[in-house]
Amino acid sequence: MSLPRPYPPPTYEAAEGEASAWLGRSGTPPEITYRGGGTCEYLATGDQTDHRFGLYRWTFGETESGPDPHFHRSISEQFYVLSGEVRLYDGRAWVTAWSGDFLYVPEGGIHGFRGAGPASMLLMFAPGGPREDYFETLARGEPMSEQERADFMDRHDTFWV
Repeated sequence: MSLPRPYPPPTYEAAEGEASAWLGRSGTPPEITYRGGGTCEYLATGDQTDHRFGLYRWTFGETESGPDPHFHRSISEQFYVLSGEVRLYDGRAWVTAWSGDFLYVPEGGIHGFRGAGPASMLLMFAPGGPREDYFETLARGEPMSEQERADFMDRHDTFWV
C-alpha cells in the first residue's frame, strides 16, 4: 500500500537511536507575566527544537488582551485553545473558539486573537523563529518611536493590516 504523500527526507542518519528527548514539567513558572496579568510560558523555543517550531502556553489576564489582525511572511502560526473562550480572527471575521478548538494560519494568513481569564491556549510557530524577544520586549512596555516600532515589527516578521 502506498502512502498518499512521502515522509520528508531523514534529518537523523545514525544507525542507532539516541537518548535526546527532554521533558518540560508542569508547574514551572512562566517566563513572562504581562502588566494585565497574562502569562507566556516557553514550552519549546526555536533554539531548543533546532528551529523546527516554537511552542508557548498563553494564559490571559482578567482584562481582554491580544493583537489586532496581522500576518507573518516567514512563519505559520497555530492556536489550540486549552481552556475558556478565545476570540480568533481567521482573516475574514472574529470567531469564538473554546477548549479543543484549533486554528492553523499559514504564512501570509491574516489572524489575531483576543481573550480574558480564565482562558489559555497553545501558540505554535513553524519554523521556530526567535519569538521570545518579541514577547519579552512587548511585556516590558518600553516606549518606542514610530520608526523604532516599525523596525521592531519588521525584525519580528509582524505586519499589521
